[in-house]
Amino acid sequence: MRWSGERRGFVIEAFFKNNDSVTATQRAFRTRFGLYATDAVPDRKTILRWVSNVTASGSPLPRKSSGRPRNVRTPENVQRVRSFIEQSPRRCARKHAAALGISDRTVRRILHADLRMQLYKMMVAQVLRVTDWETRRILSEDILQHVPPTAALWCSDEAQFHLSGTVSKQNFRYWAENNPRDLHQRPLHSPRVTVWCAVSRLGVVGPYFFEEGGETVTLTSNRYCEMLRELPPAQIGGI
Repeated sequence: MRWSGERRGFVIEAFFKNNDSVTATQRAFRTRFGLYATDAVPDRKTILRWVSNVTASGSPLPRKSSGRPRNVRTPENVQRVRSFIEQSPRRCARKHAAALGISDRTVRRILHADLRMQLYKMMVAQVLRVTDWETRRILSEDILQHVPPTAALWCSDEAQFHLSGTVSKQNFRYWAENNPRDLHQRPLHSPRVTVWCAVSRLGVVGPYFFEEGGETVTLTSNRYCEMLRELPPAQIGGI
């Protein structure tokens, strides 16, 4: 609520006349301006703030800052943020802000606007040991020696698909004005289906679904060999 200058001045005068009593000041305020018990009066926090302003500046109004507003994105702070990021690029912006003594919002603005940096998500891949390179070379040489040039070399792989429509929350995003509070529920043991497919210069073989009696089964070596025997020879070529 906005209070007029007259009422602010009366509150300050009544506060000192009543020995710094907030309750007596509020009572005098109602009497002076003819207010009922249900009408709004300045609360304790407002009265003490006005008194503090008068003590500091001689006016119940808050002091106005002089000159241009302070810009925290100074060249010195930009360089400090750059140094911290180069030393610990995996640390989050919130922890950098706490270490630098700068607000989290300012650190993020410096990273985006001044340093032109973006936040990237770490990718997880299978580790390759030193011996893996030699194993790959030996396998490639073995293929060249034992596979005739006229044969068709097929590269195959299998994948499992959830029948319940499992959503990966790491990749799923929802843009809206308000939080939709969308909840995706899935069973503890989600039913899945295993699909096999192969590809070569002759084309694509598959997809092949590993099922028995309409039920999904686990892929084993015996089922894999049985699947290869069931495929038409004209389709698989030299596999």
